[in-house]
Amino acid sequence: MAEKKDVLEGTPMRPKSKDARAGAADAFSALNLIIGLVSDGFRTYQTESTKREYLRTIRETEVARLRASQEALRDYFDRVYAERRDTHQRLFTSLDQALAAGDIAATQAVVGGIVDVARTSPLADVGTIIDLKRAMGDPGTVWEL
Repeated sequence: MAEKKDVLEGTPMRPKSKDARAGAADAFSALNLIIGLVSDGFRTYQTESTKREYLRTIRETEVARLRASQEALRDYFDRVYAERRDTHQRLFTSLDQALAAGDIAATQAVVGGIVDVARTSPLADVGTIIDLKRAMGDPGTVWEL
């Protein structure tokens, strides 16, 4: 007796009989397989499109948050370091250009420069970044400049 072999997913179906009814059943099975494959492909496309849109939204949100934080920090630096205003403006202009170009290496380099400026500023006395974030999120925080 011959062993029954399982049909592997993705294997084309072959007509099993020359009988018209069996041929119709084979054709119907093949049609169902095609519909299933197309449906799965469409679902995959929809899922991946949704994921891409979600990631695009996250990116836009994070860039907006970055720009808002950038404005607050720029304003702070400009007030505290009026004599260094040109340097700060060049740093943040460079950051804008790097973000617009999608240049991650340049963005990291500019952010490194901004961090170096922050290390030598009164921000260094504020405490940990967690404390700073907490204070920035608290509308009752009083900032003394």
